This record gives sequence, structure tokens and C-alpha cells, in this order.
Amino acid sequence: MAKTILITGASSGLGKQTSKLFHSKGWNVIATMRTPDKEQELSSLENLLVTALDVQNQYSIAEAVESGIEKFGKIDVLVNNAGYGLMGVFESATQKQILNQFEVNVFGMMAVTQAVLPHMRKNGEGVIVNISSFGGIIGLPFTSLYASSKFAVEGFSEALSHELVKFNILVKLIEPGGVHTNFRNGLELVNNKIESYNPLMAGFFERYGQPTAHLEKASPEDVAEAIYAASTDQKNLLRYLVGEDAFFYADLKSNCNDSDLLDTVRNYFIN
Repeated sequence: MAKTILITGASSGLGKQTSKLFHSKGWNVIATMRTPDKEQELSSLENLLVTALDVQNQYSIAEAVESGIEKFGKIDVLVNNAGYGLMGVFESATQKQILNQFEVNVFGMMAVTQAVLPHMRKNGEGVIVNISSFGGIIGLPFTSLYASSKFAVEGFSEALSHELVKFNILVKLIEPGGVHTNFRNGLELVNNKIESYNPLMAGFFERYGQPTAHLEKASPEDVAEAIYAASTDQKNLLRYLVGEDAFFYADLKSNCNDSDLLDTVRNYFIN
């Protein structure tokens, strides 16, 4: 019997690529997105259900989970992929921007997980794959809101993995570096009106890619393959880094003491 995966944020980028990869490997796929009426490519595939799911809407979450189980009988893997990036000067961020970043990247992920868990626990198995980022490992300037949301994803996933292990439910984290998707096109920037920050922010964005310019970045296909590996390898492994730049920042964080890490990051982007 074919296994079934539910993926949030499947309308584009990593979510869409992951949907296509799992489908090509014979899985049933529940590809969820906020506006499924606009999706054409995935809708044409057999054994693939395109359905509405807004991670900020509890009713749509419950409906998507129920529809997926009704169609395929079971959900074996959940991929919490829906999310976006908010960057810029923290002092200038509005309360609405701050709340929305966490409602999508953190609370929405938690809500979908909570909706699927009773089903997996009843079945006695399952895998939950949460999409994090190298931004969940290290905090860079002007990424305070995005990084803190991904730090939350990391802490949540690590703690939850211990809670669920006796139920044969594995929790996995995918930590990509820079990936060429529509993430940057969908990036939200804080509108800064505090002049003092402008030179610092301009310098950061100018130098952002320099430390890892010589390193190979992951493709959407690479990330999808990592998600597939995390979903199927049954390994007692929490974190899956993807891309040489992700390994660069992870190594920097683990190999430096606090003082050296602060100096290194500031020399890259601030000083």
C-alpha cells in the first residue's frame, strides 16, 4: 500500500518540488496551499490531492487533514513547509509584522502538527519534517524576526522529538542554506524610517553573500531529496543540513566560542 505525505505551502518552491518528488516515487501526496484554485501542474497528477490549507486558519487545517485521510486512508509523513521571511530593522517592525511572522512560521506549524498527531499516534507511527533554515542555527544582523521564528522551530522540534519517540513518531529538521526559489521574491522587508540604521543595513545586504560566495548552494531538488531521506531513512537523526553554505554557518557556530562568534559575524557584516 502506497504511503501518504501531507505538505504545507506546496504551491511553489520547496513545497511544490517536494510534492513532485514524492509523487514520482509512488507516494500519495496531499499538496496543500492557501489558493488551490490557481494550481494547475499538480492538479493534473493522479494520486495527488490539491487542497486548501491556511496555517492561520484552524478550520482549513482540520478540513485538509480530514480530506487527505478520507481520500488516502492515512497520513504517514507531515512536512511543515509553509513559511516566509521577514528581514530588516527590528526597531522599525510593526507589531502586526512581528505577530504575523510567528503566526505563520511557528504557530501555524504547531497547529498543523497538533491536527495530525492524533492520527499518527493512533496508527503507531509517523514522521514529522519541519523546514527550518541555517537561520535557525545562527542569527545574522537584520534577520532578528525570521531567525527567532526558526530558532523557535528548532527548539520545538527537538523537544517534541523526545515526547513522540515512544509512539514511533519521528521528528526531523531540514536546515537549508540559500536556495534558489521564490523565497527572495516573497521576502518581506521592514520599512525602516530610522536613518541611523541605513548605513549598517546597506552594508549588510551588500556583504550578505560574500562569506559563502565560493560555496555551492543547494537547489530545490537537493532540499526535496533531503526531505525524502528524512522521511524514509528511519534514522535517529534530528537535523539535516543542505548546502555547503549551511554547513559553513553550522560549523562556525559550533567551532567558535561566544566571543569569537560575535566578532566573526560582526566583521563579516557590521564592522
